[in-house]
Amino acid sequence: MYQRIDGTQCQHIWLTGDLHGCYRVLMNKLNALKFNPYKDLLISVGDLIDRGPESLKCLELIHQKWFFAIRGNHEQMAMDALEHRQLSLWALNGGAWFEEGSAQAKAEARQLLLECHQLPYIIEVDTHSGVHVIAHADYPADSYHWQKDVDWHRVLWDRQRLSDHLEGRHSIIAGADHFWFGHTPLKHRYDASNQHYIDTGAVFGGELTLVQLQ
Repeated sequence: MYQRIDGTQCQHIWLTGDLHGCYRVLMNKLNALKFNPYKDLLISVGDLIDRGPESLKCLELIHQKWFFAIRGNHEQMAMDALEHRQLSLWALNGGAWFEEGSAQAKAEARQLLLECHQLPYIIEVDTHSGVHVIAHADYPADSYHWQKDVDWHRVLWDRQRLSDHLEGRHSIIAGADHFWFGHTPLKHRYDASNQHYIDTGAVFGGELTLVQLQ
């Protein structure tokens, strides 16, 4: 469930919001930032795939040494669909690209999605500025610690904490300096207490948010 990264050896660490197949948008952003794949690191808050034009290209990023990702609910949906051979729900939620691909593209996507079973639900990054915890939708507890048992379904899907923030009911999560989430498309990055929400709806015509952690 957990992965720990020592980021103190990296020059820069960037965090990207939900990609949803927006590969070219990401590459343009990285080029503008002069991202160095030999010294820098990019971490994804999940949902690499679905809805956008280049889901397979985004999925291929998991093979890059400079790239780390947690699993999002869309990766989980895809893995479940292929495992149970029930593609209709996935297709309705942006997964139609899989069936529309060539036989070679399907085979590559199947293999990559099998590898997604190894993606963690939560990444902890140690940086010069503190400890950052990254999960897709929420860290469903009042305090964090390494390898704590939490409900994985809520990690992927839960929006209750964000709803509470938006209604003025703020609460801190103890145990780390910052917590970063995607999952819910917002018009702008949203920060409350020590929590940050960075899915700004790139696939729906919004900005792709990249945040510099180091």
